[in-house]
Amino acid sequence: MSLKEKALWVIKRLREEGYETYLAGGCVRDYLLGKDPEDYDITTSARPDAIQKIFPHSLPVGAQFGVVLVMVDGEPFEVATFRYDGPYLDGRHPSHVRFASLNEDILRRDFTINGMVYDPVEDRVIDLVEGAEDLKRKSIRAIGEPAERFAEDRLRMVRAVRLAASLGFEIEERTYAAIQQQAKAITQISWERIGEEITRILTEGQARRGFEILDGTTLLRFIIPEVESLKGVEQSPDFHPEGDVFTHTLLALGHLQKPTTETLAYGCLLHDIAKPICINKEESRITFYGHTDKGGDMAIAILKRLKRSRAVWERVAYLVKNHLRHTQAPKMRVSTLKRFLGEPGIEELLELTRIDALSASGDLQYYKFCRRKLAELRQEEIHPEPLLTGRDLIALGFTPGPLFKIILGEIEEAQLEGEIVTKEQALEWVKSKYNPY
Repeated sequence: MSLKEKALWVIKRLREEGYETYLAGGCVRDYLLGKDPEDYDITTSARPDAIQKIFPHSLPVGAQFGVVLVMVDGEPFEVATFRYDGPYLDGRHPSHVRFASLNEDILRRDFTINGMVYDPVEDRVIDLVEGAEDLKRKSIRAIGEPAERFAEDRLRMVRAVRLAASLGFEIEERTYAAIQQQAKAITQISWERIGEEITRILTEGQARRGFEILDGTTLLRFIIPEVESLKGVEQSPDFHPEGDVFTHTLLALGHLQKPTTETLAYGCLLHDIAKPICINKEESRITFYGHTDKGGDMAIAILKRLKRSRAVWERVAYLVKNHLRHTQAPKMRVSTLKRFLGEPGIEELLELTRIDALSASGDLQYYKFCRRKLAELRQEEIHPEPLLTGRDLIALGFTPGPLFKIILGEIEEAQLEGEIVTKEQALEWVKSKYNPY
């Protein structure tokens, strides 16, 4: 069965037991937009205990909020009981929840385009909030009073930005104003939730527009103030005719392809993040010495704040610290070039350098040089099998110790330079330079 067929099977089972049941939320929105939903959420009048009886292998992931995870052939479906939420006292959780009618359930949701439900049996959309009209208007509008919706869950402010960016919609005027008024409160919720939304904005294909809206709503100031501080930071017009560092960064985000990796996206966002603290205005030019190294450290701090994984912030720090290194490639020794082009993150690094150049002067000469060399050098030349190991040195009479690393490193260097190509040559090289006794 397809994902949709599995969801419909869950709905039919609940209907057979006499419960009102519908598809809800984003899947209904996507259906009306002619898109294939990535997941299907289900809403029902059945209480959590009844859902679990009908589906014995279900998981009560949020039973206190009426949410049960129903598994169908290993595929999870969120099934939520119609509910009414009491006052939100912490900007995240309702003080109490009671099970309610479909109408009450719809009116507690975030945006009108997410507030429709679909009856697949009768093939009809139930729309109490003019969500279909807002889809036609391409408008992100909060259900009811925007300030109340955002006070209930502060993350909805960032979600409004993400939806507007990914769908190419505008945020409705009163909804936009409410975000501006409450933007400062965004930090009251967990940084992990904020980080997830920011990551989606960066990777869903409209990163530039997403960050333009984050800036306009002032959310950017409170989530990543380091990016806002890029505004007004001048650059030398001969290298950066596009303008200040903020403009350059937005242009870079606009060059991200969909799909893109989280690490490349954050690399684009943060590659010049340290320029404001490294700027030096000389007589006829502006320099930013040290901004790559300092930027790598700042990237780590920002990504830790956004609760991204260690693997992510380590790779992003590598991208930021090395995003200008390719300009030295034509001057590198063969061995150094091979090591550089053989680094684990080289593909993302070269893509970042391409985007960086396209967002500035457009000079791709160093990027093209690296690409050409990468194509010319066979994989075995970049990552050759070692000619000697520690055991070979022991056989020559050497005692294991710090000298081993030095000798093997020098052999690798000579091998990458093409000076040594066989094990026999390597053994003779060691004998000529080192005495084991």
